[in-house]
Amino acid sequence: LIAPVEQELRAMFGPLIYGVDVGSLEEVVLGELRQRRLSLGTAESLTGGLAAKRLTDVPGASAVFKGAIVSYTNEVKETALGVPGGLLREKGAVCPEVASAMAEGARKALRCDVGLSFTGVAGPESDERENPVGLVYVGLATADGVRVRELRLGGVRERIRTTAASHGFDMVRRWLAGLPDRDE
Repeated sequence: LIAPVEQELRAMFGPLIYGVDVGSLEEVVLGELRQRRLSLGTAESLTGGLAAKRLTDVPGASAVFKGAIVSYTNEVKETALGVPGGLLREKGAVCPEVASAMAEGARKALRCDVGLSFTGVAGPESDERENPVGLVYVGLATADGVRVRELRLGGVRERIRTTAASHGFDMVRRWLAGLPDRDE
């Protein structure tokens, strides 16, 4: 009985549907990575380890997830991830270039196939450069190159962080499926 409804929903929402009878988006991503024998690592500033927590909540994540570098300060971004100090001084931590460098830095430092990064402003106030609360950049580094998604998220701090992590998982899912980064 549900099959025609599922087909109709798939026709309406296409690549926005990431699965049927699955527990979470991160479960889908880890399963796809496992099938392709690819590994994942994260570089987290804005999310402060939340993406890693969500990934490691999935049983068997260790087969795919290499680890996370929580780079909450610019010093750690520079020393652990190799983000150029000049870039951090010139543009600040919340910009697409830093998200890109963080993702590539995670990929190299953690020796994984896919690097996922999160930087932004979760609030409650703007940052020192007057970037608004909810401005987020998510970076994805693979052998194909690096891409960055800019987000303008609303809500309270925890909602911004949780939504940013979900967008990161969606970026990985779309890359694995050969889909465009976002629906326009």
